[in-house]
Amino acid sequence: MSVHKEVKRVTTHVLQEMKHRGEKISMLTAYDYSMASIVDQSGMDIILVGDSASNVMAGHETTLPITLDQMIYHAASVIRAVNRALVVVDLPFGTYQGDSKEALRSAVRIMKEAEAHAVKLEGGREIKDSIDRILSAGIPVMGHLGLTPQSIYKFGTYTVRAKGEDEAEILIEDAKILEEAGCFALILEKVPAELAAKVAKEVTIPVIGIGAGGNIDGQVLVVHDMLGITQEFSPRFLRRYHNLYEEMRGAFKNYISDVKSGDFPNEKEQY
Repeated sequence: MSVHKEVKRVTTHVLQEMKHRGEKISMLTAYDYSMASIVDQSGMDIILVGDSASNVMAGHETTLPITLDQMIYHAASVIRAVNRALVVVDLPFGTYQGDSKEALRSAVRIMKEAEAHAVKLEGGREIKDSIDRILSAGIPVMGHLGLTPQSIYKFGTYTVRAKGEDEAEILIEDAKILEEAGCFALILEKVPAELAAKVAKEVTIPVIGIGAGGNIDGQVLVVHDMLGITQEFSPRFLRRYHNLYEEMRGAFKNYISDVKSGDFPNEKEQY
């Protein structure tokens, strides 16, 4: 008799326990069913349905153009594939800034229509009202500080954030504001490693980094970047675990060649 092994789901509580134990948290993006299925089966702790879909799935230069409807479509596709990971979904640009009622409506749509587990918002004190309102509805919120890609036009550059003392102080204060508001975790993007380590020590919630050094609670990368599907993007923090671009292109070229030569399909590949 085969015993079906129950998959232990990752929850916000599990992540808190991991930080407490000093166990690192693994996080990766996914935007579609097939990829999410592989990522989840690998044992990933968190899957982020990132607004980076705007770049890698839709070809936009920034994350700004992607809509709430499009994020819900991607999130719902991912959720159908996932049995273990906690699925966090980005609230896209323009759906939460400056209007906490709008923020709550957006978060509720993501939770209801995509059946997501949590939402992520970029920013600190300036979006606290939105975070408070979303949390009051019982929706878990992950914060995001440092380089916040939705604010690219404000900063005008994708360089490292919080290198100066003043900006570093503000970032630490913002991290504490997000923790006190009730965020279950925090992403730090492209900030000095020393500062990120300090933040991770000073807050009790898990701090997950991308380009924020190793002395924090976990790491996140964009799946297309770490698999080497995207070629044009290679910041210092990115480790390519594969070169799928070359492998896939090779496979496509072989297929073309086999079709042209009449080698595919062969006798065994037809009815």
